[in-house]
Amino acid sequence: MSLVPAPFHADLSDSPANSRAWWIEADDGLRLRVAHFPAEQARGTVLLMPGRTEYVEKYGRTARDLTERGYHVLAIDWRGQGLADRMLDEPMAGHVHVFEDYQRDVAAMLQSVGALGLPRPLHMIGHSMGGCIGLRAVMDGLPVESCVFTGPMWGIRMADPIRPAAWALSWWGKQIGLGHVFTPGTKPESYVASESFENNLLTRDREMWDYMKRQVTAVPELQLGGPSLNWLHEALAETRELSRRSSPAQPCLTFLGTNERIVDSSRITSRMEQWPGGQLVQITDGEHEILMEDVKKRKRVADQICALFDRAGSDTALTA
Repeated sequence: MSLVPAPFHADLSDSPANSRAWWIEADDGLRLRVAHFPAEQARGTVLLMPGRTEYVEKYGRTARDLTERGYHVLAIDWRGQGLADRMLDEPMAGHVHVFEDYQRDVAAMLQSVGALGLPRPLHMIGHSMGGCIGLRAVMDGLPVESCVFTGPMWGIRMADPIRPAAWALSWWGKQIGLGHVFTPGTKPESYVASESFENNLLTRDREMWDYMKRQVTAVPELQLGGPSLNWLHEALAETRELSRRSSPAQPCLTFLGTNERIVDSSRITSRMEQWPGGQLVQITDGEHEILMEDVKKRKRVADQICALFDRAGSDTALTA
């Protein structure tokens, strides 16, 4: 795999020194972006899989927390968001043709680990949509020793009477050539750029909210609006399919805010109750983005994450 230098807004990211971004290419020709956040004397590498609408700079502070604890971090801009190739002429629509295409991005990300010479063992963190993509990847053999999820999109929160309508509308949209239009109730504007802190569903921490808002305001190309009908149908189908599969063997930590209002918490608790070696950690008063909460919560979460990585890496070394 060839790595081509890509833009990286270090001043907005508050990331570790010498962090860099690269263009990589998926096997269908789409251009993606990965960012490498380096650590000294690293004990392994973390594959960081962001959520829908997100981009690598947003995880600069998370990467700092992990690199300070001895782990390289590699994050990705999924197809259709961040600075990766957008999927439609309307660049603000969150869109994917089929959800399995995200696995092409995972494969390219894994190839970039080798191209960058990053050390193993590998571990994974998946947030929201990245938690859905990451779960399938691990189920299908992604070579990580442990995995962490924060507010994973293993189901989309919606009222029971609305769910059949969401299935029907998104399916018909695909059939009649309207899969590219925004899902009703969503808008082309970036949520973080257009919403107020007081009404947001992502974080209780004002400073982290301002951090995210500065990024998308300073670099509008990072913004993404609501999902397309096609994305919604594909996401509903993917989360249903994953709910029918057994959890993988890797040890797992999943963090869930007690004030989660975006993904389906019942799907998360149900899976974690049946995951051998898995643990669900509830974050009191946490919103959807556990890694974007206040400093005290982020430190506690980072300590727990890296303790899992340390144990999993030690177990691997003992059995190698």
